[in-house]
Amino acid sequence: MALIYQAELTPTKTELLNSWGPSQPWWGTDSNSPAGAYRFDDPAGEVGVETHLLRSAAGRVLQVPLTYRSAPLPGAESALVGTMHHSVLGQRWIYDGCFDPVYLAALASAILTGGQQAELQVAGDDGAFRSRAATTRVAGSGRSGRAVPDLSAPTVSTSGVATTIRTAGLELTVRRSLQDEISIGAADTLLGTWPGTEQPVVLALALPVI
Repeated sequence: MALIYQAELTPTKTELLNSWGPSQPWWGTDSNSPAGAYRFDDPAGEVGVETHLLRSAAGRVLQVPLTYRSAPLPGAESALVGTMHHSVLGQRWIYDGCFDPVYLAALASAILTGGQQAELQVAGDDGAFRSRAATTRVAGSGRSGRAVPDLSAPTVSTSGVATTIRTAGLELTVRRSLQDEISIGAADTLLGTWPGTEQPVVLALALPVI
């Protein structure tokens, strides 16, 4: 489950994304506002894993996976989105999830084993955590029990509006822009819905590497 604190963030997530985003080739020229978000669990309970869906004034929707860490991720300097002060958790280092093995393992597991978004637990004014229904929902097309390859040493490349992550045994594709046509073929998929969507949208794909 994902624990969400009532906290002040400096800068806010939207400010951080709109500062970093224009340096990315898939971002475009518009400022983008939140359209939805979903989280995955880190089994170790150390890294926050949250994917943001952002909508431009023209209606284009972007997908930006982020990870939140309490210390820098070694060797990932080029993937650093920025730092943030969290009034409860302290200093946080924010990374493009496509370069973070924790996000990649969570994404691959969801796609291959038919997983879903994490359950949300939100802290109230009394400090107690209570369940909150997710407004953005995702589901993998796979089946329970399938093996998930090791994703600790991936090769990451971005072309156009998609980022491809390749490792021994698996190729993941994360769609950055969700408006463009995409061919699924034999791939397993992660489908998602968020407020304003009528039909599930392909968010990411997984293909075995032979």
